Amino acid sequence: MMKKYFFLLVTAVLLAVLAACGSSDEGGSDEENGSTEIKVGASSTPHAEILQEAKPILEEQGVTLTIEEYQDYVLPNQDLDGGEIDANYFQHKPYLQDQINEFGYDFVSIGGVHVEPMGVYSKGISSIDEIPEGTEVIISRSVADHGRILSLFEANGLIKLDEGVDKVSATTDDIVENPKNLTFSPDVDAAFLPESYESEEDALVAINTNYALEADLVPTEDALFVEGEESPYVNQVVVRSEDKDNEALNTLVEVLQSEDIQNFISENYDGAIVPAATPGD
Repeated sequence: MMKKYFFLLVTAVLLAVLAACGSSDEGGSDEENGSTEIKVGASSTPHAEILQEAKPILEEQGVTLTIEEYQDYVLPNQDLDGGEIDANYFQHKPYLQDQINEFGYDFVSIGGVHVEPMGVYSKGISSIDEIPEGTEVIISRSVADHGRILSLFEANGLIKLDEGVDKVSATTDDIVENPKNLTFSPDVDAAFLPESYESEEDALVAINTNYALEADLVPTEDALFVEGEESPYVNQVVVRSEDKDNEALNTLVEVLQSEDIQNFISENYDGAIVPAATPGD
């Protein structure tokens, strides 16, 4: 009886030790090396496509990437703040700063990847010279885009902004010259701008490039006018401040800024998406 009891006791101890070892091995790499599994939120086009191209490269470096796709500009920051995702990749710095100011997010950019030049489209107007007086300009309700759009109109000689204003934060109140009496209507969610383009033939519609691409518009061919490569609106990888030194997330940025991925951007989007001139800016 004693031998049987001793055998059962030893067996129980061994099983407990093996279970403890298995548990320690399974979770140890997360603590010691930083998480090797990361979930990144991204707009479907082009961000998720670019991440998909980076996925096998990351896998070779021991990082498993899960891509969570979004169709709007609000949920990716809400989910990052709530911990549902580890990072997001869809926004430029002016929009990020606007979101931080409005919602108090404790976020930081850990690197820039590409620029999506803003374009202005019209079904019924074929050139800048043909824009009639009083034409409606339909723009995103996102305040962070307003200065960008107005600067684009100024660069094409359609309006003039107050010289003393920071053009990134310019509003329609800063227009000092408007010879064609254009009417700016900031009433549409960015995702629905292509629908406005289809339905409002006599209007001008400023469409973010990712939504233009999803609507089968080619900015370099279909836009009446478009931003140049010097645009300061670099799309960023954004994380919670506490994760700014996370090894796996910084590996993600390194891969996205690598020659392979930057060449992929240049070769696959025909100028509609431009590699960041200064990665990490």
